[in-house]
Amino acid sequence: MTSAVDDATGEAQAPPEPRRRRESFIEWAWSLVRLDFVGVAFGALFFCLSLTPSLMPRDWVLAGVIGGINAAIGYGIGVLAGWLFRRLFLEHRPWWPLGPKVLLRLKAATVVLSIGASVLILVPAAAWQRQISAVMGIEGFSTLVYLRTLVVALVAGGLMVSLARVIKDAIKFLARVMIRRFNLNDEVAMFIGTAIVVVLIITLVNGVLYRGFIIGASAMFQPVNDTTRPGISQPFQPERSGSPASYAPWDTLGFQGRNFVATGPHAPELTELNGRPAKEPIRIYAGLETADSLDGQVAVLLSELQRTKAFERKVLVIIPTTGTGWVDPVAARSIESMYNGDTVLVAMQYSYLPSWISFLADQEKSIEAGKAMIDAIHRRWLQWPEASRPKLVLYGESLGSMAGQGAFGYLPDVVDKGFSSVLWVGPPNASTLWKALTVRRDPGTPEVQPWYDAGRTVRFAQAAGPAEIAGVAASRPWKGTRVLYLQHPSDPVVWWTPDLLFDRPDWLKDPPGFDRSPAMRWYPIITFWQVSADMAGNVTSAQASPVGHGHNYGDSQLDGWVAVAAPDGWTPADTERIRRALEKLVAAGGPEFQ
Repeated sequence: MTSAVDDATGEAQAPPEPRRRRESFIEWAWSLVRLDFVGVAFGALFFCLSLTPSLMPRDWVLAGVIGGINAAIGYGIGVLAGWLFRRLFLEHRPWWPLGPKVLLRLKAATVVLSIGASVLILVPAAAWQRQISAVMGIEGFSTLVYLRTLVVALVAGGLMVSLARVIKDAIKFLARVMIRRFNLNDEVAMFIGTAIVVVLIITLVNGVLYRGFIIGASAMFQPVNDTTRPGISQPFQPERSGSPASYAPWDTLGFQGRNFVATGPHAPELTELNGRPAKEPIRIYAGLETADSLDGQVAVLLSELQRTKAFERKVLVIIPTTGTGWVDPVAARSIESMYNGDTVLVAMQYSYLPSWISFLADQEKSIEAGKAMIDAIHRRWLQWPEASRPKLVLYGESLGSMAGQGAFGYLPDVVDKGFSSVLWVGPPNASTLWKALTVRRDPGTPEVQPWYDAGRTVRFAQAAGPAEIAGVAASRPWKGTRVLYLQHPSDPVVWWTPDLLFDRPDWLKDPPGFDRSPAMRWYPIITFWQVSADMAGNVTSAQASPVGHGHNYGDSQLDGWVAVAAPDGWTPADTERIRRALEKLVAAGGPEFQ
């Protein structure tokens, strides 16, 4: 192409293409903020619905993020719906398209109504959040503070819409290239371009972002696993793993393992608590670094059981742990206090990642580790004389509950293996046994507190308080193996599932339970993100929930133990004595409960 010549100077002028390219880039960048007005209406609707009550109270930041995500999804659905409606119903109509003035007024009305609805909904939304907070005994946000939600939602939603448009432009670019290069028709080129971009996105998410996230999380949390909490020191009682007499060296137990074996009650404390001579509780633990393999870890546990003469105790409790290897100190102390130290608690670490990351990265590993530990200890337990072997008990909380359930194909396996008591707390919705029992529950019983086989072996309690749990236990005869699930109606870990995207669950059709807002409703797509946000605020730490709500089960685990594994002659006064001791220790806030 030749350059233009200026008539006055005779000098060659630069070709105009760069200016056109700059203008094209500016137009493309501006297109990222231009909005479809049907999409705006749908986006506003989705945003407003996202602020309706869910399981847990949400602060304005989390509410804004979830509102922005839902608004962006609604916007996309609106754009698609508007395009289909125009294509199928409006094209070739004599009165379409509308005149410029009418169309402008419709667009203006859509914007005004959408903005007005999005602002006004924040007033009842703040009131709903205060109501949920009041049920859980915490202070909610004022309406003025909650107005910030809209700003966060605009940023989050805008970023998502812009990203979607970048992806759309990438598809169009690939389609144009293939049309010019291979002379394809428009439909085929768009299909191939879409397929290429989708494959690249999936590869990027699964192969790069996901793996990079896991590698980054490992790099962050592995050093934590090598540390020891202030105030924690190596135990010297031979009944503890990590002691000088132990086959599991102290420095191999990991952060949570060292907390577990170095804390808990000792014989003098239990003697004072129960008014009679106590035994030193046995706590056995194997960390990730205790052996080079899962089989090696299990072998160490078996050696520790033999060394400590664990099979001579009254109760042997197997505890699949949560992601980091954590064992709930309240649950551990409760059973040890009830049996005056005549106990063995056995746990094993399979990961150093927090539970919510382990759920994504180590879910199968957790089940494999739980099954290996349970099966090996059960086999060794069977070798002990039946008349003198301890009660075999199983406990698990959250991901530990899921890992424990993975050891059994169905409920009769628990009975056939000789477990006398099982306590599973806050089971994730993906837990296979919990899911099967819930789906096959007795007709007419609610999902939030189902009955299975009239409660002959397994029962469910909402953990609303000691009286409610005791009532479930005493409601009808409960002979043989006792299996109890504790689950709050407000626990998002129990109720979150991808099915929430398009299926209304039974627990949202049934009466709400003691701590779920009756105003909560199911909306396609929206409820999934609401409960996802609830779970995000819970799984990072049980203490993120108020005690007795969400994923924080507090001392209701003591009542769970009393329901399934109470010693002979146990009385309500005994339970309250242990409860007062636990409350005093938790309030003191020592290293054990941090």
